[in-house]
Amino acid sequence: MPLTIRNLGRRPYLPVFEAMKAFTDHRGAETDDEFWVVEHDPVFTQGLNGKPEHLLNPGDIPVVQVDRGGQVTYHGPGQLVIYVLIDVRRRGLGVRTLVTAMEKAVISLLASYHIDAEARPDAPGVYVDQSKVSALGLRVRKGASYHGLSLNCSMDLQPFQRINPCGYSGMSVTQLADLGIEEDLGEIARKLCGFLVKELGYTIPDEWRLPTRTAIPELKVEVNE
Repeated sequence: MPLTIRNLGRRPYLPVFEAMKAFTDHRGAETDDEFWVVEHDPVFTQGLNGKPEHLLNPGDIPVVQVDRGGQVTYHGPGQLVIYVLIDVRRRGLGVRTLVTAMEKAVISLLASYHIDAEARPDAPGVYVDQSKVSALGLRVRKGASYHGLSLNCSMDLQPFQRINPCGYSGMSVTQLADLGIEEDLGEIARKLCGFLVKELGYTIPDEWRLPTRTAIPELKVEVNE
């Protein structure tokens, strides 16, 4: 089946969240799988298992209750988010397999910059020297996944101090800029999408560029069957 990659640019969180749910509810047996690449305005998102005590001092940043697993996290400008909308039943993917693929894609991206990173079995995500650089969260409904991963690139990390990130008190958070990587967000997105499609068994042209932000930007790639 084909994959469509959409570049949504910078958008408020809530409309994208509602669109993800609508896409999942209305997709059919022949609907393409999609990745949505986006950068969000500042927002805290609280997962299904989220405990209010992990919201320490949200202040003027809105808090949105969402239907992914996990606790609270932060999205904001300078952070790359990729939503993974896949018919996991059609692809024969389990949730753990999809989570592992996302983690491996981020680890491969960081390795391409000569940075050692790792996943942790006790706390999904990707870490560099025990500091979290990428968070993951998924929901599977009607055999299809949505939500996805976030990667801290070049952003204001202060809002993470207003929460216990992913429910862990005192968890250290880092970003690519602090690791010496100051590449354009679009180029980082292009590279990470490339690693992610390969981890998930899709094919992608050797040379491609993330689409420019438009109403419906897209790139078609074919899956290896």
